[in-house]
Amino acid sequence: MTATERALLLTQTAAKAAVDKLGTDLIAYDVSEQLAITDVFLVVTASNERQVGAVVDGIEEALRGLDAKPVRREGDREQRWVLLDYLDLVVHVQHTDERKFYALERLWHDCRRIELNLDERR
Repeated sequence: MTATERALLLTQTAAKAAVDKLGTDLIAYDVSEQLAITDVFLVVTASNERQVGAVVDGIEEALRGLDAKPVRREGDREQRWVLLDYLDLVVHVQHTDERKFYALERLWHDCRRIELNLDERR
């Protein structure tokens, strides 16, 4: 089983929105074979708390354009690690420190990576 076309569309749209809001180090994994609850994990880094909020807001706005609303949003009070759950897609927007400490890619490195084809601004 692989990620659905809808999940891939949401992922590409969310990734572009994240980069537009200066999110960095984007990586997406097709986790559909390992998890029954979602198809894709998208992980994004932001340099500070305000940037985390801006990236999250940008992603939510872009995905609303596809009639997608998160069914769950966690961590937005501290703005260090915000999780947006769109069922087909789960987005993790992490502050630089949280990204290094939790290293989610270490957990999911055996899953197929999804090519995002984006030019990240640095």
